[in-house]
Amino acid sequence: MAGPAESVISAARRLIANLITSGETRLRLAVVEWEAERERLLSLLLLAGAGLIMLSFAIGMLLLLIVVMYWEDNRLQAIAICSGVLFVIAAVLMLSARRVAKQRKLMAATLRHLDRDRQALEPSHE
Repeated sequence: MAGPAESVISAARRLIANLITSGETRLRLAVVEWEAERERLLSLLLLAGAGLIMLSFAIGMLLLLIVVMYWEDNRLQAIAICSGVLFVIAAVLMLSARRVAKQRKLMAATLRHLDRDRQALEPSHE
């Protein structure tokens, strides 16, 4: 027949095993999220890079067309207006990129689950 000490030890072992299992599950979730985020960022960078290269060529050709069209009459004004428009567009794009960068939170599900685990383990204040 098992004594009270053996029941306490058995309960402690089960508790430790549950904590280890829970930690392992959270770690696996973090790894899966990290890998998915890495793949998403790589795809985003490749697509954005290719898009930026094409956009740069298109803007360059458009600027060349505008300057050539106004070369005889107002070449300096055409160059100045094109430069000003590019600066405004660049500022808007940088502000938009900054806003987008703040939206995504890395491993949000893992952090949410760990917070739930922490709250579940805290003593209740009833």
